[in-house]
Amino acid sequence: MTLEEAIKTAIEFEIKVRDAYMNSLGSISDETGRHVFKILGEEEQGHVDYLENKLDEWQKTGKLSSSSMATVVPARSVIEQGINKLEKHAASSNFETEREMLKKALAMEKETSDFYRKMVNELEAGEEAELFSRFLEIEDGHVAIVQAELDYINNTGRFFNFEEFNQEH
Repeated sequence: MTLEEAIKTAIEFEIKVRDAYMNSLGSISDETGRHVFKILGEEEQGHVDYLENKLDEWQKTGKLSSSSMATVVPARSVIEQGINKLEKHAASSNFETEREMLKKALAMEKETSDFYRKMVNELEAGEEAELFSRFLEIEDGHVAIVQAELDYINNTGRFFNFEEFNQEH
């Protein structure tokens, strides 16, 4: 895959994920869930904008400039605070709609992360791989956020795939 094809494919992934988040907002009854989907949707739009700029730059100059990309993925401590708020609602609320949307979001985020991982491994080292390595880092963060939300809605006792408690111990 050429760099241009990779960027165009990445744009398609980002648009698909962005649309899934934004189209789900009206169906989510929980305020925290709506906020998470809104923020992630806005971040995905930022990815689309960034990639479109990089594509334009590549097509005009045949080069990629070095520029950083910000993320709204918060520090783990901030995520934990948000999860604590969710935990209060999880036991007494019906999150069926949110659960289904989170499952879909998780699948899309994993698919997007897998694509970026493949691009990092297949493209030339340097600017080309660097472009996608930052996206991989951010998308892996999105996977962690969505998984954490899903874990608490399902009351699994897990946080970022680590067991928080075990009744056998």
